[in-house]
Amino acid sequence: MIAAPGGVEVADPPSSSPERLVRDFAADSEPMPTDLILRTFHDGVTTLTMNNPRRLNGWTLDMLDALREAMSAAAADPATKAVILTGTDPYYSAGVNLGSTVALMHPKKLRAMIIEHNERLFRSFLDFPKPILAAVNGPAIGACVTSAVLCDAILASERATFSTPFARLAVPPEGCSSVLFPDLLGRETAARILGEEGWVPSAAEALEIGLVERVVPHGQLLEEAQELAERWIAEGRRRTLRGATTHEGLIAVNQRESVQVAEAFLARPFLVGQAKALWNKKKRRTALFFATLWATQPLWSRIP
Repeated sequence: MIAAPGGVEVADPPSSSPERLVRDFAADSEPMPTDLILRTFHDGVTTLTMNNPRRLNGWTLDMLDALREAMSAAAADPATKAVILTGTDPYYSAGVNLGSTVALMHPKKLRAMIIEHNERLFRSFLDFPKPILAAVNGPAIGACVTSAVLCDAILASERATFSTPFARLAVPPEGCSSVLFPDLLGRETAARILGEEGWVPSAAEALEIGLVERVVPHGQLLEEAQELAERWIAEGRRRTLRGATTHEGLIAVNQRESVQVAEAFLARPFLVGQAKALWNKKKRRTALFFATLWATQPLWSRIP
């Protein structure tokens, strides 16, 4: 066991040769594809495809930077009247990849970084000036679900699923989901998805509860998305946020949630869970980072 002060233990590390440990360490930092976001354009519609299938299109820092850059370019492009966001099969996105988005730093500085990054991520969607359609081609997890709800609409492949495992990870809802999910889905359904039950709706179930606009055969997803986006353009559709809350109201919700997320990320339940989960996945370096934060939390939490 790896023991922390007070008798807390992380997990039993499996026996590993030096060569295996080197390979595991390298896997934690393997290079990303060059084209993390693929861009295509047709009849006024720009399609942005998250393109790191080896990592299930997870939102690493590199992926997030590429996505923000692509969205900014589409927003500034006068020829682009609407945007489709999708992923390279088999996943839409596995959500934020914590192993690539945290770094060793003073916890107070880490807290400020988490607040800034979380708020900026969802502001990219809240502030996007043109109609944007999430074409969810497969499993979607965490922030990529809540950000999709910030789009004008979600079109789902029959293979899509929608998972927001915040309660299991000991973190609060983000991406304005604490307000939008009850508003759009009803309080009981929102609690099932965001809370301890951690219900993961299928595409058909997501349609039934009003999370998505339409479910289509997998092979027709992008064709249907293109048709819908072109229809929006023909109708002169303007950017629309779902739910009854205003843009300014959602910005305030995003700010509040970002602080809550940062505080949860530096609380012991989350640190314990991440250390164990990452060690079991052989993400040694990142697991030890969380274990160190966990073990020293009683000390640094009192530092001003």
